[in-house]
Amino acid sequence: MTDPKTHTLEVPGATLTYDVREAEASDKPILLLIGSPMDAGGFGTLSGHFSDRTVVTYDPRGVERSIRTDKARESTPELHAEDLSRLITEIGGPVDIFASSGGAVNGLALVTAHPEQVRTLVAHEPPAAQNLPDRENALAAVMDIRETYERDGIGPGMAKFIAIVSHKGEIPADFFTNQPPADPATFGLPTEDDGNRDDVLLAQNLVTCTHYNLDFNALRAAPTRIVVGIGVEAEGELARRSAEAVAERLGLQPVVFPGGHDGFLGGEYGMTGDPDAFAAKLHEVLDD
Repeated sequence: MTDPKTHTLEVPGATLTYDVREAEASDKPILLLIGSPMDAGGFGTLSGHFSDRTVVTYDPRGVERSIRTDKARESTPELHAEDLSRLITEIGGPVDIFASSGGAVNGLALVTAHPEQVRTLVAHEPPAAQNLPDRENALAAVMDIRETYERDGIGPGMAKFIAIVSHKGEIPADFFTNQPPADPATFGLPTEDDGNRDDVLLAQNLVTCTHYNLDFNALRAAPTRIVVGIGVEAEGELARRSAEAVAERLGLQPVVFPGGHDGFLGGEYGMTGDPDAFAAKLHEVLDD
């Protein structure tokens, strides 16, 4: 596998930046690794485990090197799906995709709109909260996070976000109202409001991702092989429970991956999962 080569792609409303690690002798489909709002930097370790095929990573619009040129504040899964479709056209498809978290929601939106471009989609823990039995409480908690961010800034907003994603079990109706406010300092977050309201998670992607309604009829009819992944250490967490609900709606048995929601990370962003075992499992799934 060659060192990554960086390219840009003009799409409506943004300039996307992506990296290609080429395996010249490989006859396997390109492997596209996507997250949201996580950028290409989060897949450095995982990419190194796939020298048998060309690997492409990218920064979603509005994230790191992919600059937005439109005036829209939010990015929807449908918009991300169209960006991905144009990227696949540029690099050559159909491709295999490993999609993490919000990227998994965007990957499912891509398969809905352009199934012919994706051979296999491994959707790892999509936080598709619309499909939870406690969806009303979960979605209300998400809106509370957004309102807190708009009112108080990044520290209080992210503290609530961490509290909700790490909670085990169903979300109670009084999740944020029946307990003291989460202290940003506990998580090493700023306690002072810097005045910015353009965070790529809390402002651009959180609400649109969690509130997205999947088209299960289109997904079931797609020629794409869909695999729903869950982290063995994430039992009871919102993203894993959402993934299990999506798998059930698709008539699939979720595939258990090592680690938790971030099981593939190898030190990126200061977090380490179980990347060697995770990559071995992903090889097994893709080669099945």
